[in-house]
Amino acid sequence: MRRQQKISARKSEQGIIITLVAVFMLGVIGAMAALSIDVVTIYTARSEAQLAADSAALAGARVLANSGMTSDTNGGMTSNAEAAALAVATQVAASNAVGGRLLNSGGKACTAGQEISVCFTNDATPATNPHVTVTVQRTDLPTFFARIWGRTQLTVAAAATAEAYNPSPAATATTNTAPPVAPICVKPWLLPNMDPSGGSTIFTPSTGVITNPNLLGWTSTTANNATKLSTVCPAGNCNGTAPMRWRYYPGDQASFPAPATFPNCTTPLSTPYEESIAGCVQTAIACNDNANVTVDFTAYPNRNLEATDAVNCLTHATNGGGGDTLTVTGGPPPTSPFEFVAGADNPIAGVSPNDVTISNSLVTVPVFDSTAGAPTTKPVQIIGFVQLFLNPDGRATRTFGPNRYFVPTTIVNMVGCGTGAIGTSPILGNGASPVAVRLITPP
Repeated sequence: MRRQQKISARKSEQGIIITLVAVFMLGVIGAMAALSIDVVTIYTARSEAQLAADSAALAGARVLANSGMTSDTNGGMTSNAEAAALAVATQVAASNAVGGRLLNSGGKACTAGQEISVCFTNDATPATNPHVTVTVQRTDLPTFFARIWGRTQLTVAAAATAEAYNPSPAATATTNTAPPVAPICVKPWLLPNMDPSGGSTIFTPSTGVITNPNLLGWTSTTANNATKLSTVCPAGNCNGTAPMRWRYYPGDQASFPAPATFPNCTTPLSTPYEESIAGCVQTAIACNDNANVTVDFTAYPNRNLEATDAVNCLTHATNGGGGDTLTVTGGPPPTSPFEFVAGADNPIAGVSPNDVTISNSLVTVPVFDSTAGAPTTKPVQIIGFVQLFLNPDGRATRTFGPNRYFVPTTIVNMVGCGTGAIGTSPILGNGASPVAVRLITPP
């Protein structure tokens, strides 16, 4: 009888243990579920914060790249260019939601403790490679199940640094081994290294030094067609034709192949040359390329006419001059950065007449070493790029006498490279600008 009582008591104890284990496991599983929900929330918010920082840093660096700041070796444009980049970077960061709400854009630049902080470094004169660092954070991210441990808020933060890279060195440089750039969407116009304002060269061929910083902002929109952009050989064979200031040699289709897509135009494009101008040539053209870029030596009677038609299509300047325009505020360059104003024919609905950060009128043109004279059958050596704004009053419907097909331009950027960097892998950046824009942290 006593033995049966002991066995019954043990069975009762076993039931209690099973119940206790079940309750304990329920608590553990609940705690793990609570922890996993909060961990997922943190990781999601952290990813959103990183995306906001990355996009804001790239946007700020793109403003610096297109402002002309990296070509301003005198440093007079830095302050105003960074003010414009600060506004754009802050706006981009503030448009991103982190943890379920938009970030607060208030506060001062580069100040700790703010939800958005934008700092500029590596911008001492000459600021050829300025950095934009954007830090975003939320210190009030609410928790859910973790409240049972008394933790009601969490902090998430992320940072990104973008660079506007220009390999042109300071004017005092005697050598330059900085990696070159290799932009895409380069137009098939090979400009000789001749200063259009009357000086000697645009770049020092051996180093890529910008010879005349005052070319920044130089414009050819005067009535004098001699300063407007056109080809040096509009109808005949270019072979042996002497280089001229602001007269380009047409690039051949092997170097600038026509893209698969290009805009629809009022005047339809009918030749690969027109398509290469109006569209985006995906082949990257590297600074210091001395083997792959050649001139089109064929006789081409309609070359200037086709170039102008393609420019009109590219810049949306066909219908009464509705293309984008270039402005500066606060004084002429190199004091104030360039700004781009959308025209009435800009394809983005509702954007006119507001400022835009990019424009189809902003193009990149290669500069070759013309010290040896006219190019023949051998390739030309690319020693730099000029970034030009194609002004809308160059459309073919305007009458400028017999030379009405000349295109008025404004120099927005100059990017040179040195022969010491030949064979070095180029910096590609993330767009068509010759000033490469790239994230450098996080890698």
